[in-house]
Amino acid sequence: MARGPDGKGGGAGFSLADQLFNRDSVADLAADFSVVPRFDAGRFIDTVVPGLAGRGLLERLEWIADGLEAQLPARFGAMAEALEAALPPELDPSRKDDDFGRFIHAVHGVLAVRHGMEEPERALDLLHAATRRFSMEFYVRPFLNRWPEAVLARLRDWQHDGNYHVRRLVSEGTRPRLPWAKNIEIDPAVPLEFLETLHGDEARFVTRSVANHMNDLSKVMPDEVVARLARWRDEGRQEAREMDWITRHALRTAVKRGEPGSLALLGYRAGDVTARLQVLTPEVEIGGALRFVVDIEGEAGRPVMVDYRLRFARPTGTAEKVFKLKAGVVGTQGLRLEKRHVLKGDATTYRLHPGWHGIVVQVNGEDVAEGGFDLRESG
Repeated sequence: MARGPDGKGGGAGFSLADQLFNRDSVADLAADFSVVPRFDAGRFIDTVVPGLAGRGLLERLEWIADGLEAQLPARFGAMAEALEAALPPELDPSRKDDDFGRFIHAVHGVLAVRHGMEEPERALDLLHAATRRFSMEFYVRPFLNRWPEAVLARLRDWQHDGNYHVRRLVSEGTRPRLPWAKNIEIDPAVPLEFLETLHGDEARFVTRSVANHMNDLSKVMPDEVVARLARWRDEGRQEAREMDWITRHALRTAVKRGEPGSLALLGYRAGDVTARLQVLTPEVEIGGALRFVVDIEGEAGRPVMVDYRLRFARPTGTAEKVFKLKAGVVGTQGLRLEKRHVLKGDATTYRLHPGWHGIVVQVNGEDVAEGGFDLRESG
């Protein structure tokens, strides 16, 4: 389950904020800062811990920063020196993925933005050091908006950095729509120069960010994304299997939209396919399961990407949502696919309403069959 900045999600009673920011993590941070002259770890813990309750995830981070700020030098240069001195050991440089560090060390980025905006070069030095412990992707963005040329110049150096966390920051920090983070104001095409380099990176942590960045861009410049991915594949600067993974991950939203260019790049050619939809449950109660069968006919051996869209009845009209069915190959006897789709009455993302609901089967980006069912109140 996705978790928002309030730190909630993950099941009843679970709090990501409590998991990440608690007495133990605050005590660990206090131990880090004990190297700073005259820093009183006990006072910091006693001040911060009681104030965690009732605050969401990002609010707790700001509150912890308040507690540190009270005991750090006011002048940013001296503050930055103290923050760097208190950094924990760097994350393992021999790893290539799944090494995010601890969220509590994001506090260095919070204070860099609060106090270093008028000293961007010094602040960027701090972010460069801090991102090797926990990603500074949220905190480089305000500097990019305020000082675009200076930050872009620094990113041009960082894309070749020996630490893969720094290289990832170049892609992740310039994504046009990073979840939870401040939007960036530069032309979204500008960071493509960094992706040109980083798509060939050896670390999956970096290439995943490149793929997510390209997925963001596919929503505003789909043709450019397809053309660039095709060129990267042909140039061969990335190992073929990894380039295939990047391409599929980068085009996942475009594929859901059924964009022919994206599907074609993945080997799914539109046209010359027919399908028959059989709805096995013409009436379904909310909380029950829709069942249907799709029979696809076409040239034997042809790859097909099969999706379906549900047209949900709404009091003011209809709304559609795309669901994956299967990627497969048409056989000599065609291809039969069966699906059981539970229509949850307590879904958190959308509310179900009784009424006639449509089903549209999509093969390689084209609508090839339609049907429907009557959704009724349970009981």
